[in-house]
Amino acid sequence: MQNFSYIVEDDETNEAIIMDPSWDLIELELIIKKNDLKIKYIVNTHHHFDHTLGNKAMAELTKAPIIQHESSELKHDISVKDGDSIDFGNSKLKVLHTPGHSKDGICLIGDGKLFSGDTLFVGNCGRIDLPGGSAKELYHSLFDVLYSLDDDLIMYPGHNYGNSEISTIGQEKTTNMIMQKRTEQQFIEMMG
Repeated sequence: MQNFSYIVEDDETNEAIIMDPSWDLIELELIIKKNDLKIKYIVNTHHHFDHTLGNKAMAELTKAPIIQHESSELKHDISVKDGDSIDFGNSKLKVLHTPGHSKDGICLIGDGKLFSGDTLFVGNCGRIDLPGGSAKELYHSLFDVLYSLDDDLIMYPGHNYGNSEISTIGQEKTTNMIMQKRTEQQFIEMMG
């Protein structure tokens, strides 16, 4: 499914978070050990199995609590909502609630980076045909939340579905068909 899992480290303290652990758990474990990281949290951008499959194993390995949006129905230890921040070491990522692909979808922003989960991909966006998906909610997440962000933000998506692994918000506004300005109704019709 070409998922991305991320480890985000605070350079000054070696404290870090794991984002969306899925299949490459041995690789994540090797990175943690090689860099002597202290994992403070496991963060899921949404509840779908391909982003949460490794939660239990990573929680057992690291003893870190699992963070999800407050509307998630999956087992987790800490709930967050729009505007909250996830602090680790001297770093922090702000939570943006971005439903549409799922009710509990979040993006995380900080230090010039946007972790967009399955809300926005390089050249596309997350599906809306799964339970909890909504074209109307996705439209507002994309155009009321993400479109207003700084063009220079480097975007790290939840899947490797585009022509590159990362992008910028500005690049996506220019080249991503999904991010072209249109009315809510036009967007809903386009999404089917």
